[in-house]
Amino acid sequence: MLIETIDQDIKKAMLAKDETSLRGLRAIKSALLLARTEKGASENISEETELKVLQKLIKQRKESAEIYQSQNRDDLYRIEKEEMQVIEAYLPQQMGREEITAYLQDVIKKTGATSVKDMGKIMGAANKELAGKADGKTISEIVKQLLQ
Repeated sequence: MLIETIDQDIKKAMLAKDETSLRGLRAIKSALLLARTEKGASENISEETELKVLQKLIKQRKESAEIYQSQNRDDLYRIEKEEMQVIEAYLPQQMGREEITAYLQDVIKKTGATSVKDMGKIMGAANKELAGKADGKTISEIVKQLLQ
């Protein structure tokens, strides 16, 4: 389970006095514990839920980093980027844009999608298959390009 790995890595980061890793790891642990205690959640959360939690943390940090960068707050921007790198280490290897495009072209052929109106069908299949491997925003952009 991911939470056990995170606990071990927190201990290592504490011993190494690695504040950057510690911040990111504590954020992951906190989010996973929250996911465990949500209404309807069981004691053990699924791998799929763990991926969603990590992706949500990455998305939050990207948005914050963009805001800090636009406000010329390089100190806060750097912190968000560092935490993002720590969190990304626990996600599966991210697919490149070319790989995502090839996969989506295949899905479009299989579903027979011809216009942006069919985007929902493709996004549903793609998000399920590419969970943790690709950002939803990137998938959406590529689907729009392919269906024009």
